[in-house]
Formats: sequence, C-alpha cells, structure tokens
Amino acid sequence: MASSDALAAVFDHIETNRSTFLDRLIAYLRHPSISAENIGIAEVGVLLVDMLTEIGLETNLIPTEGHPVVVARWEKAPGKPTVLLYGHYDVQPPDPLDKWVSPPFEPTIRDGRLYARGVGDNKGQHFAQILAIESHLKVHGELPCNVILVLEGEEEIGSPNIAGFVRANPHLLKADLAVTADGPRHASGAPSIKFGSRGVVSFDLRCRHASRDVHSGNFGGVVPNPIWTLVHLLATMKNPEGEITIDGLHDAVEPPTAEELEAVERLPLDIEAFKKGVGLTRLDAPADRPFYERLCFRPTLTINGFHGGYGGPGTKTVLPNEALVKCDIRLVEAQDPEDILRKVRAHVEKHAPEVEFIAEEKGMQPSKTSIASPYTAPLRRAFVSAQGEEPLLIPAGFGSLPNYVFTKILGIPAFVTPYANHDEANHAPNENMTLDCFHSGVRTGAALLHELGQLGKPA
Repeated sequence: MASSDALAAVFDHIETNRSTFLDRLIAYLRHPSISAENIGIAEVGVLLVDMLTEIGLETNLIPTEGHPVVVARWEKAPGKPTVLLYGHYDVQPPDPLDKWVSPPFEPTIRDGRLYARGVGDNKGQHFAQILAIESHLKVHGELPCNVILVLEGEEEIGSPNIAGFVRANPHLLKADLAVTADGPRHASGAPSIKFGSRGVVSFDLRCRHASRDVHSGNFGGVVPNPIWTLVHLLATMKNPEGEITIDGLHDAVEPPTAEELEAVERLPLDIEAFKKGVGLTRLDAPADRPFYERLCFRPTLTINGFHGGYGGPGTKTVLPNEALVKCDIRLVEAQDPEDILRKVRAHVEKHAPEVEFIAEEKGMQPSKTSIASPYTAPLRRAFVSAQGEEPLLIPAGFGSLPNYVFTKILGIPAFVTPYANHDEANHAPNENMTLDCFHSGVRTGAALLHELGQLGKPA
C-alpha cells in the first residue's frame, strides 16, 4: 500500500469511530485522579494498564517514591525511529465546585465542547495519542514507527519524582525524540509546535518583628513593620522598569538564535485584543520589550501572594508582627533551579538578613530543542496532513513542563504539540475541550506516527 493510502485508511477509521472515541473519552474522564489529594490515582493507573494492554501494547505500572508511572511500548519496527509520547493522568483538584456549570467528573457536552476536569489537561490530549496508536494497529496490524508511551501521575504537583524515575530507568526509555501533547493551541486558533518549556522555582519570604500585633498609634514609628520590610526587600529585587535586579540571575541566560527570533516574528499578535481579553490597559514594564520575547526568552519574577496584617471590613489600626510573600521565578535555558535559589538567598541575606528565605525542595529545569532539528519537518507535515494548516513554530512554551528529563537526562530532542483549544480553562472551573480539537488531535497523533515512520533510524 502506498504511504499516502496507508495514512488515508487510518484517517477513515478515525472518522468512522468519532462517536465511539468520544464515548470512550467520556468514560475515562469519569474517573477522578487528583494527585494533590491522592484520589483515584491507583485506580486510574490500573485502568490505563488494562486499556493499553488490550490495544496491543506491552504495559507496566512502575512505582516511584510518589505516584506510579504507566509505561507502554510497541517496538516491532526495526530500522525506524522510536518516539516517546509523554502525558500525565493526574488532574487538578476541581475546587471551587460551585463555579462549575456541570459536575467536574460528570462529562457534559455543551455547544460543541466537552466539559470535565482533566479533559484538556491532560486526559483528552494523551487519550487522543492512545487512539491514534490504536487506529494504526486496528487498520494495519502494526505501527509505522516504534512507540514508548509514558504517563505520569504527578505532573499537577510539580513532577517531583519524574527525574528520579528517568534516571533509574533509562533502559526503558531509549527513544530518538519525545513528543508531549499538552497545553492550549495558540490564541489565534492555529496549531503550534513548541520547542522548549520554561522552568520554575518557588520560594517564600517571611518576616517577623514584634512577638505580637501592636497598636499602630502607641507603637508606630518605634516597632518595625514586617510588611514594609518585605516591600523594601521586593523593591531591591525588581525595579519599576521591569528589570530583575538580583545579582547574577541572568548570568546563564542564552540569547535567542536568529532562527528563533525569526520564528517569534511570524507569530500572530493582536496586542489590543490581548489586553482587552484579560482586562488590561497596559503591559508589564518594560513597555518596549517585544511580546513573545518576554514569554520565550526572558526569566520572570512573580509575586504570587502577599499576606500580612488586617484585611477585613473597615479599619483596624494595628501594626502587624508578621508578613509573608510567596514568589515564583520562571526560568529560561540554561538557568539552573538550584543556582537561582542560591542567588535569591544571597540577595535576601544581603538586603534583609532578618527575613527568612524558604525555598521549595525542587524546582523544574527549563528545556530547549533546536528549531533546526531533523524532526521538525515531519512534525510540520503531520499537522498539515491532519489539520490542513501549517503549525506555528514557538521556540519555548510559556509555562513549565518536565521536558528537561528528555533533553537533559536522556539527551533527546523534545517537542510539545498542543491539541486543546486556547480557552480550555485548564486548572479552572469549567475546563473544556472542543470536540473538533479532540478529533483533530487523534488525526494529528496518527499523522505524527506515520511521518516518523517514513524516516530511517538516526545514526
């Protein structure tokens, strides 16, 4: 059978089974798997093992120090590349429940969208990959390339054990490239390929002065205010021009390549529509910094929360004794979480030694793959075959994913190919995925396997 005919037959199978595939996704989404609360994780892990074994993959549930990892494989295509498909079967807690129009674990279709917790992030996307694998096996009895499917159970709590799992099991993960179907499509609605992910570290700054809250009149001007102490410290960390001023924080940042700059220049952008969509009158400083340069190539320092003093109705003339700030820093290639946290700690000790610096145990490293990778062309062809549209090439995703375990530990290129709609509301009430996005995801996954199967095994 000709190559184009082989893929067309798989597409026909997918089209014939649209309704059945949707019903199966709905059944999958009914099973909660909330990693933060350890609800349903074990049950869904077993469910996946049974599902993947039934479609013809050799499947194991491998324990970690936390939740287990599902690893399934089909490696019967000698001379062809091996693709590692990553996803995660855990989901965010559904709170606040009163904001959901329909219950989060009772999947409901409204206006061409399927609403359920985890449908976009990430069950609907990795289930599309599973159905793509199954479709090739049903139609042709084999896959065009070798496949290793890795489904993690802790992504929504920061993937604390994925690096240890990968380091301990390199023999199970021998692949030529990794592909993650996760995240939303570009806001323009166009499909995209992302070539990296930002890393992240989080930390708290806690300040205590007096042993108790005191009267702001009787003690104001004598007793130091911990809120002011933290405000002054934060002002030394980022200036009004938007520059992060922590010594050495930018030392390891790699400047974008000419190819990456050209790629972001081609990304669609309507600044006014963006500002209107999120209720802004201006962008963060510096005003002259290009939009996508901020998101792809620059680290950030974010104050996630500031807690201290009285916040109730009316006034309370109190001088608080304690205040807390929670922060995160998004990292870009080649910043290292441990190095960044050391530099933040040194900055705090220099400018406000009375402030307690509390860092999380583990951050997440950034990852980066070259746009010039030999796998870029087949991935682009897969999107064109499946969706009839050239994908946008985005040098780095704006959020954080554990793709560094592939690029930095396994040493293979890693790509992110989002299937969900840009307004999927992941992590929020009424998370959703359009039916069109789900079905095109199945097609894209099938085309991806097909295009990789046209390549020889890399040297």
